[in-house]
Amino acid sequence: MPTLILVRHGRSTANTAGLLAGWTPGVALDERGAEQAAALPGRLAGLPLSEVVTSPLQRCQETLAPLLAARPGLTAHAEARIGECDYGDWSGRKLAELTEEPLMEVVQRHPSAAAFPGGESMRAMQTRAAEAVREWNARVAEQHGPDAVYLMCSHGDIIKSLVADALGLHLDLFQRISVEPCSVTAIRYTRLRPFLVRLGDTGDFGSLAPRPEATDGDATVGGGAGAP
Repeated sequence: MPTLILVRHGRSTANTAGLLAGWTPGVALDERGAEQAAALPGRLAGLPLSEVVTSPLQRCQETLAPLLAARPGLTAHAEARIGECDYGDWSGRKLAELTEEPLMEVVQRHPSAAAFPGGESMRAMQTRAAEAVREWNARVAEQHGPDAVYLMCSHGDIIKSLVADALGLHLDLFQRISVEPCSVTAIRYTRLRPFLVRLGDTGDFGSLAPRPEATDGDATVGGGAGAP
């Protein structure tokens, strides 16, 4: 079975504004996000990518643009099932305001029961993303062989849910996983089980320094802006 490289999009204007973007149109990479995207081809140099799949949202497409420019033979296939969680009425709102919503405690402590008003449940989000990965695994293996490597560019909560799925973790535990902007996560799928071989790798150990806003124990919905 193939190895899947999961790349979270680079830092976006919504990340720095403290907004929960969701499917809000027009959310682009900020200056640092563009720099992160520009560094991606070098970070992945030497890795033979057979296919590239992306969330249809702008911030993911912008993240992949330098990589595709560096590898003219590759094109990106849009896949809506790895698009961001549909946060419904929460989309576009400030995360600081959302912490006061009673639903936020459910999102933090019992995400498998969380359903966003006017949007989707976190359980449905994980299901669609995992189904997309399994279908792409089969397609890539058939077309490129069982040892192929392919890449998906997606979003924080989607990648966290796929890691939880690969590890056999209940969705209620997925908030323990951290995936920063433009980080690389790798899952090697086999006939019997997946192996998580990289998690949230940014190549920047400075991001491991404690940050005051991260000490309360709550996970940032959507994935957060990463290290300053």
